Amino acid sequence: MTRLKDAVIAGAQGLYLAIVSLVGSIVLFVFSVVSMAFLLLGVGFLTTPAILMGVRRYADAHRARAAEWSGVQIPVPYRPFPAGKRTGLTGQVERCSLMLKDPATWRDLQWLLVNMTAGFTLAIFPPALLLYMVYGWVLALGVWKPIHEAGGGEWFAWIHVTSQSTANQAAALGVGFFVLGVLVNTSLVRSHFLLARTFLAPTAAMRERQLAQRVDRLTETRHDAVDNSAAELRRIERDLHDGAQARLVAMGMDLGTIEALIETNPARAKQLLAKARHDSGEALTELRDLVRGIHPPVLAERGLGDAVKALALRLPIPTEVDVELPGRVEAPVESAAYFAVSESLTNAIKHAGADRIWVDVHHGDGMLRIAVTDNGKGGAALGAGSGLSGIERRLGTFDGVLAVSSPAGGPTMVTMEIPCALS
Repeated sequence: MTRLKDAVIAGAQGLYLAIVSLVGSIVLFVFSVVSMAFLLLGVGFLTTPAILMGVRRYADAHRARAAEWSGVQIPVPYRPFPAGKRTGLTGQVERCSLMLKDPATWRDLQWLLVNMTAGFTLAIFPPALLLYMVYGWVLALGVWKPIHEAGGGEWFAWIHVTSQSTANQAAALGVGFFVLGVLVNTSLVRSHFLLARTFLAPTAAMRERQLAQRVDRLTETRHDAVDNSAAELRRIERDLHDGAQARLVAMGMDLGTIEALIETNPARAKQLLAKARHDSGEALTELRDLVRGIHPPVLAERGLGDAVKALALRLPIPTEVDVELPGRVEAPVESAAYFAVSESLTNAIKHAGADRIWVDVHHGDGMLRIAVTDNGKGGAALGAGSGLSGIERRLGTFDGVLAVSSPAGGPTMVTMEIPCALS
């Protein structure tokens, strides 16, 4: 019974894939070819990037269905666009050039051709094998006769239906097709996706290039991590020297004066003792703030979720925090994620003009995903010298990524992903 259910589901999936493969692939392929032909007239530089992005979204949707329906994983091979991209016509020309130089673009176009032919054929068989039985029985129930008498030469597969006997044979063959569909439908749908993977997955050369780019990025972020660590040590030394250390030195001097005055001028000694007690409290507060800036105690004791909630409680505007972490993240990743959230919240308060913030923290598929959203004015962007670039460098140390969506007028969503496991 389970096999029959799976075959029926595969038949419905095949029908959907057949329609989408035929219509979507033909439309996108024609639009792509026409748009690239218009590059000679200059118009293509405006239309080609948008159409090719449509092709990529179409391919990404196919990748998602392949994983969900058949467990076929198809990695994404596209080269990333450089940060700080230009705007206007120059930016469109540059974007168009980058996309046309990407080998994955041309493999997508090859896949469109294959998808509208061989892909369509593989997808149409699952529903056809199941539904053809219905047509065979319709013929056997007498529909063959008016068709034949009207002069029609009805064929059911290789059977020429001209009598009740041949109509019965068609019905029997339809049952055979149905049984065959029950046996092979899921394999046919999987074959459709395996064919797509041949064109949509990165080649060995692409994987080598991606690996080289990843090594370069990790090397760069390692240097950034070393520089950031050195800068953090200098900040800690400066804060200790200018804050707690200065107060402790002053307190020591006051205690020496108190020792000299305690018998000759008790009133003055009492005043200095009160001042020393106040300075000790201030020094303790500054040391606590310094420790909180290095690694907040709530983060070490209760984990990332509670630390982010505690952070939100100290903000001047309403902040909703949704956390779904069934375990603890590794301490270095936990610390990086906490300070990345802290910087994102600081940016939202200082620059966005928002009156509400939402933070979502959850873990799935080996990724820690964090989204910080505000209802401010928008316009945030990654770029050299921006606070978001600092967050990107911090996450890059752990092979994490940062994405920013901030249209003019808002809202702004800062999304962070860090590969990690929970303990």
